[in-house]
Amino acid sequence: MSKLKFLFNPKSIAVIGANNTKNSVGYSIFRNLIGSGYEGVVYPVNISKQSVQGVRAYQSVKDIPDKVDLAVIATPASTVLQLLEDCGKAEVKGVVIISSGFKEAGEEGKRMYDCIPELAKKYGMRILGPNCLGLITPSIHLNASFASKMPLSGKIAFISQSGALCTSILDWAMKQNIGFSHFVSIGEAVDIGFHDLIDYFGADEGTSSLLIYMESLTEARRFLSAARAFSRTMPIIVLKAGKTAGGAKAALSHTGSLAGDDAVFNAAFKRAGIIRVDKIGELFDCAKALSMQPLPRGNRLAIVTNAGGPGVIATDYVLEKEGQLATLSEETIAGLDKSMPKAWSRANPVDVLGDADAGRYKKAVEACIGDAGVDGVLTILTPQAVTDPSAVARELITLPKYTPMLTSWMGAEDVFEGRNILAKGGIPSFSTPEDAVRCFMFMHQYSRNLQLLYQTPATIPSEFVPDTSANRKLIRGILEGGRSVLNESEAKEVLSNYGIPVSRNVLAKTPEEAAKAASDVGFPCAMKIASPDILHKTETGGIRLNVPDSEAVKRAFTEIMASVKQHAPDARIDGVLVEQMQGKRYELLIGSKKDPIFGPVIVFGMGGVAVEVFKDTNVGLPPLNMALSMRLIEDTKIYRLLKGYRGMKGVDVSSIQFLLYKFAYLVMDF
Repeated sequence: MSKLKFLFNPKSIAVIGANNTKNSVGYSIFRNLIGSGYEGVVYPVNISKQSVQGVRAYQSVKDIPDKVDLAVIATPASTVLQLLEDCGKAEVKGVVIISSGFKEAGEEGKRMYDCIPELAKKYGMRILGPNCLGLITPSIHLNASFASKMPLSGKIAFISQSGALCTSILDWAMKQNIGFSHFVSIGEAVDIGFHDLIDYFGADEGTSSLLIYMESLTEARRFLSAARAFSRTMPIIVLKAGKTAGGAKAALSHTGSLAGDDAVFNAAFKRAGIIRVDKIGELFDCAKALSMQPLPRGNRLAIVTNAGGPGVIATDYVLEKEGQLATLSEETIAGLDKSMPKAWSRANPVDVLGDADAGRYKKAVEACIGDAGVDGVLTILTPQAVTDPSAVARELITLPKYTPMLTSWMGAEDVFEGRNILAKGGIPSFSTPEDAVRCFMFMHQYSRNLQLLYQTPATIPSEFVPDTSANRKLIRGILEGGRSVLNESEAKEVLSNYGIPVSRNVLAKTPEEAAKAASDVGFPCAMKIASPDILHKTETGGIRLNVPDSEAVKRAFTEIMASVKQHAPDARIDGVLVEQMQGKRYELLIGSKKDPIFGPVIVFGMGGVAVEVFKDTNVGLPPLNMALSMRLIEDTKIYRLLKGYRGMKGVDVSSIQFLLYKFAYLVMDF
């Protein structure tokens, strides 16, 4: 990590591929370094030029008489490996490879890409790129990139996998007066990845928040470990592209890496305390709000407005984003009755009416801040003849900031000064109420995610004693027999060995055996085809439920066999499983998949044949404890039914928590 400082604060730089051809990458990088106020020494390296842009050039980095901290390579991909050898021999500490034509460019490009880490290790260099824009450190006027503009200095570090996006964001950020501590394009991340930069920027006193544009992730464990270490003290906000199948395919062609399952990324980000946003503007809105305001205790928002329409819009959006409209206490209502006109709304949203002056606004917001049932306050102002946006702003910035305050000064020229007053006073302002509500919900999600960081499941579960050896013996025997799928009775044995309750079943090979089995397990019973080749039994007519008596069991056996032979004539049939019918109010799903990026994940949600229709599932990462299991449950829609709804009694949710807890350890062990 100490070598990263030579990338972000070098004393000497060599630009390999610097040239005199205007509008070329090598020309732009060298011009940026010598023309931006950077106080270090910059050496141009060009095999065929005596000087570059009026500065003496060297044929090789090995010819430079001084030690070089950072080399920037902007030459064709085919030359890069030899140039890295030269840098290594010259004891260069850090290298930025701007050149493209590696992992994304076919087999030869991938071969060269795979050689780069070997050279980095051989010579002890740290390498950024390839196929990147470069890096910028505004505080020292370092622009080691081919971006045309030097951004403002600030406390936001920005990391992007897309160089083209970087240039757009730089242009946008300058118009928004947003400053950066560091601005980095990592490209194909052959050596320096997200985790390295999180570690470095997390320890940087000049950085207060970290923004990431991500298309793919290869070092998942290292990324999550680094994020968990720093997200408690430094907000990490991620815009992850590739959410849809089409987007994931585009990310593959762009970076040469899999984008991964989006639901799993969501789960991983939550577990690491990361805020996930959907738009570029939200990255900076979120960073701005978190740097100015305390975190909300919950998701209950109070709205103060001088116009009914925007208040209704904000209310709708709060509920759409699964927030709550705060219920004002009787004391708050009584207090507002004394300071508001008779026609005020007497509820949340607090409508202070169109003739509200700065004093009335202040009293309304102050009352909401003091209400224990309010977790945040959104103040909306629309320009009115008698309402001075700047005067209202000056009053609001005098209020205490123990409850998050966000504002939406709607309009343009008339509210421009007011917005600046709010920003300087530490209150974020948004052009629309929806943007403000969205940001509040991101803050709430960050607060919830931080709670997960303090949940550290035990390495060995203490609440139950799983029979790990029995499962190992069973699974080994199945694998040695050449099979890769458990049959139902084997699956139930695996579950039972981990304290997970299963229903008793009996395998029957004839109608008579089925009738006897049904008498043993009890009526009504369920009957299911037993076949290693049939996983979705309903699609072959392989299930009968609520079979009432022995004669019905015999008929059902014959019908199941006939239907399965018709729909799956080549399937191997072991018989029919007979088990007691279970009478349950709700069907739930607990499952697992092995994600190619994050490894085993746990899925929980609504079950049954319509699981793919409703898609009410939530994903979490093992290991789990009771608190983490609860978060997995409560972030589904069916949780509202499970805890009790409209007079219906709730279920024993703690038993589901414990089941998830045990299942997570089963998944981890096997």
